[in-house]
Amino acid sequence: MSSKRARSDPGSWIGGKRQLKERELAELNPLLSEAKEQVREAWSRGLEYSHEKGLILDTQPFAHCVIPNFVQSQRFLEGLQNELLQLNFYDKSNDLYRFKQSDDLRKKKEYHISALRKILFEDFRTWLSDIIGIKLENTVDLSCAKYEYTDVLLCHDDELEGRRIAFILYLVPEWGKCDGGNLDLFGADDHYQPQQIVKSLTPSWNTLVFFEVSPVSHHQVSEVLSEEKCRLSVSGWFHGPSLERPARYIEPLSHRYPHIASDEKILYDWINPIYLDVSTQAHIQEEFEEESEILLKNFFKKETFQMVCEALQGSEIKWKRRGPANKRCYDQAEEDSLPDILAKCMELFSSEAMFLLLSNFTGLKLHFLAASNNDADEEESEIEEHDGHEHTCSSIEKRNKCDSTECKDDTNEGEDVKPKKIEDPGESSKNPNVPVCRGELRYWRNGYYTLIHDTNVENSEFALDLLLYCGCEGWNEEFGGVTSYIAKGEDEELLSLCPEDNSLALIYRDKETLKFVKHINQRSISQCKKTHETKGFWDFNFVYYE
Repeated sequence: MSSKRARSDPGSWIGGKRQLKERELAELNPLLSEAKEQVREAWSRGLEYSHEKGLILDTQPFAHCVIPNFVQSQRFLEGLQNELLQLNFYDKSNDLYRFKQSDDLRKKKEYHISALRKILFEDFRTWLSDIIGIKLENTVDLSCAKYEYTDVLLCHDDELEGRRIAFILYLVPEWGKCDGGNLDLFGADDHYQPQQIVKSLTPSWNTLVFFEVSPVSHHQVSEVLSEEKCRLSVSGWFHGPSLERPARYIEPLSHRYPHIASDEKILYDWINPIYLDVSTQAHIQEEFEEESEILLKNFFKKETFQMVCEALQGSEIKWKRRGPANKRCYDQAEEDSLPDILAKCMELFSSEAMFLLLSNFTGLKLHFLAASNNDADEEESEIEEHDGHEHTCSSIEKRNKCDSTECKDDTNEGEDVKPKKIEDPGESSKNPNVPVCRGELRYWRNGYYTLIHDTNVENSEFALDLLLYCGCEGWNEEFGGVTSYIAKGEDEELLSLCPEDNSLALIYRDKETLKFVKHINQRSISQCKKTHETKGFWDFNFVYYE
């Protein structure tokens, strides 16, 4: 029986015992010691500094530093990269981000990860403490992130109790700006809200970026556009005394308006007749009261919906970008620029007839003639008495008759219950007895989204959301643009609503229910190129308050 002698490296055996190969040590770039005093001086005085070997300290839009060739040994970095890629990664996805993240690296035993942890927690932390003039704590957050095609981290400021310095070490292949995944830094306005992107840093192998966590440290990781490359990084925070934070800015409430006077004809002009049938409305209300949401397909008449879609593509519409980026990013139509049919559509959703129709769909008290829980049975018998008249508009006809007679309300005997005309929109929000609404026409495309934020007073009330989608034929949930509802403090979705042409969505939410529109990713563009369709969609977004 033949056999082959196993190879062994010269000197791999000594005295009958295997000698372990010498492992490459991790050492910081000597440039850090060389430029330490200059960097410290510049940081303390709020000045810019750059070294001929590539280290850059910049103050705009907020204090940050770029350190190339952070770790000395290429061989060590390759070993580190291999160990990191062997870790278990978990999908992280919510309104703010989508990427894959490892477990906390503080407890990992692998040689290269342990060695990196040591130089970050000891050598670099000491250097950094001297630079910023503050003793940083032993506590350091550390994890590894993988960003792949369409992954993103949207605009935020990193502020959390104890975080003082944020850092990212890139371990990426050759990377260009066109690959996406850039670290974008935002400027801020007088309210400490992010404005436009001032600086964009492209990831580079063995480059470490750190910045001071502050009320203006707004940044994002732009969407990764490369389908082949992986944006691998190690990141975390050094802890220390937090900077003083001003009171969080609260945006003013949007104007809310009572209904616009109208008769039932506006409904017949626009809406699919099936939804004006009393028996259909009763079925819709029954389902809505059970689920608190419903999707009504083919809501507009086919020819009317087609006219709306054609008008939406008109060049005369002026679109305004809505921000700030840490809360939302989409285009809102300026109403005075809308062509006639779109202006009439906006009026439809604000009309008295629509308020009453929505009351019939949902059981909510959005009109003074709408049946309440106490008189539902009485209202049902009244409908039955109207032989041959099977539409919701009988209640509006009743209202028209009331204009010339003295009608009484069960809860306010003797008082005139004609619809109240409120000239000042602000007054409507002060009177809880007057149903009101707010609405907008929005355009959505790649890069657009909305975020949950703790200063959102608009969504802190009981309300009925209405969404009608246009121009989204063939839209896929993988593209983003999905409206998601979650309970406060929870991650699991209560409802996920994918855009669907000519579908009217009604969702009733309470004070503990939050909503956001998922970031629209690069897949939406790729698909549209194949089908030659529009690269985005529109929606009419209204909110009604009892």
